[in-house]
Amino acid sequence: MPETDTTLLTSFDDFVAPACNDPVEILYQDSDILLINKPSGLLSLSGKNPLNRDSVHYRLVHGQEGVNPAFPEAKLPHRLDFGTSGIMVVGLNAASSKHLNKQFQARTVKKRYIAMLEGWVTDDQGQISAAIAKDKDCFPLVKICHSTGKAAISEYQVLQRLEQPRRSLVQFTPHTGRTHQLRIHSQTFGYPILGCDLYKSESSEQMADRLLLHASDLYFEHPTSGEHIHGYCPCPFESARLD
Repeated sequence: MPETDTTLLTSFDDFVAPACNDPVEILYQDSDILLINKPSGLLSLSGKNPLNRDSVHYRLVHGQEGVNPAFPEAKLPHRLDFGTSGIMVVGLNAASSKHLNKQFQARTVKKRYIAMLEGWVTDDQGQISAAIAKDKDCFPLVKICHSTGKAAISEYQVLQRLEQPRRSLVQFTPHTGRTHQLRIHSQTFGYPILGCDLYKSESSEQMADRLLLHASDLYFEHPTSGEHIHGYCPCPFESARLD
C-alpha cells in the first residue's frame, strides 16, 4: 500500500472526536419511536476507541443530563455521518426497531437533505447517477467505479444561488443509500459540499467550519399505527439564503 494511503488509514484509526456540547434534541416522542435532531460533530454510534464513547445512541440509552430521560432499548435503524446534522428516527422497543429496519432495507423510507455546495450549480434540477464502490486502499473513502460499484442515484434541486463567494443551496433526494453518497456525488458533479474534509476541492473545506449537509425530511410508516409520518427538522444554515 502506498505511504500516503497508510497515513490516511492510520489517521482514521487514531481519530478521536472532539467534544460535542450540543444536545440531541427530541422532536417527537411516543411509546414506540423518537424523532430526533442530531447535531453536527456527534457520532451516531460509539466508536471502537473508548475515547469515542459519546454518540447519539449512547446519550439515548444512558440519558442526557438535564435534557431527556434514558431510553434503554433505543435502536438506530439508520445513521448520519459524524459531520451531518438533522433528523433521525429511533426505535424504542424490539418490535418497532424491527419494523423500521425492514422499511429501510426495503428502501420505502424517503429522505431529503439540504446542502451548501461550492459554486453555482448550472441546472435548476437534475439527477446524478454514478456507481459507488469501497476504496480498499483509502478507507474510509469510497470511489466512483462504474465496473465494480453499486448503483447510486441522487436527485437535486437548486433552492438558491448565493454570492461572495459563489455557492448553491441545494435540496437532495437520494434514491439509494450508499456510504458518503451525497458527498462524493457532489464532488464528482463538480460542486463539493462546503466543509467536507473527505470529498473536496482546494478551497471548499475551508469555506465552512462544519459539513454543510443536513437531513431535513424523513417519510416513513409508523411501526405500530401504520400512519404515514413526515418528520421535519429545520436546517441550521438555511438562513444563509437571506445573505
